[in-house]
Amino acid sequence: MGWWEVNADTLAGGRFVVSPLCETTASLMVLMRDAAAHPAERRWLERHRHAFRERLAADPVTALLVPVALGRHRWIADFLTPVPPLERAAPGGGAEFHDELTRIRETPADVARADLEVAHRGPLPDLLLRPDLPERVAGLLEWVWRETVAPDWPRRRRVIEADVVARTDQLSRAGWAAALDDMHPEMRWLGDNRLQINTRAFPPRQLLGAQLLFVPITPRTGWISTDRPDADGTVHRNAVVYPCSGTLAEPERAAAPEALARLLGTGRASVLVLLDSPMSTTHLVALTGQGLGSVGRHLKVLLGAGLVGRRRAGRSVLYYRSTAGDVLVRAQGS
Repeated sequence: MGWWEVNADTLAGGRFVVSPLCETTASLMVLMRDAAAHPAERRWLERHRHAFRERLAADPVTALLVPVALGRHRWIADFLTPVPPLERAAPGGGAEFHDELTRIRETPADVARADLEVAHRGPLPDLLLRPDLPERVAGLLEWVWRETVAPDWPRRRRVIEADVVARTDQLSRAGWAAALDDMHPEMRWLGDNRLQINTRAFPPRQLLGAQLLFVPITPRTGWISTDRPDADGTVHRNAVVYPCSGTLAEPERAAAPEALARLLGTGRASVLVLLDSPMSTTHLVALTGQGLGSVGRHLKVLLGAGLVGRRRAGRSVLYYRSTAGDVLVRAQGS
């Protein structure tokens, strides 16, 4: 199995980062797999599948390049997954995305070719022996961002940021071991400063003194990113890209049992059903599709009825179902 040696200082300096490029790369993976993890993602895939296939059909070089770069042999070409920057450009996402994309676009041709050969486990097909491969990958990612991600980015970002709030709360209650174990099925805190990253037979790596970033994305996938080492072999930044707990849900994901909806109202019942784990108002807005004002009013009524409680986690307020709320939901068959 692959594991990192991570000391207390590295964990203490760990940061959560929002990355439009990681979200777009993960969305490209969904398009390439042509398989969805849940109904809402299936509808997204159905909306964009045809245009994506047309885009690849018009560019045979890129159509051959992308499966190689994305790791048909379970290894993604390193230049495709740069560690996200800590500095943010603009909250809208567009400037941030293009700043990140520049790092892929400006990858030297020889570096990209070497990375692709590792991912491909051998020499590249003759069609890919050309210097413009980084530009081609960047061009496709730009298309995926513009056509499939950017229109929904504000909503995706709310889900991602809500995941960060929830994990921050989990850290305060249960520590890093619980938070890390929950990020990815293959990730485990092994003790003795060891963090299992995956189940593959990779040699262990030391992250002592290196920066560790955690990057939530909405598609159900993930990967590990590392900066290229210095001349002495030192790697300064590493990132764990993981699927966040709030997927790209649509309102029906929060659908409440019919009897509970009749009792409380559909919107209020949906909020109560979702609160089986602590969530912020932002998280609830993203998952239910309801407006901020509506969610706030529902929470006020549920609080007054003793069906939910709330607590502060840093700058955020998290809501959760009370014992009475649990009893009510279970009684209605949820």
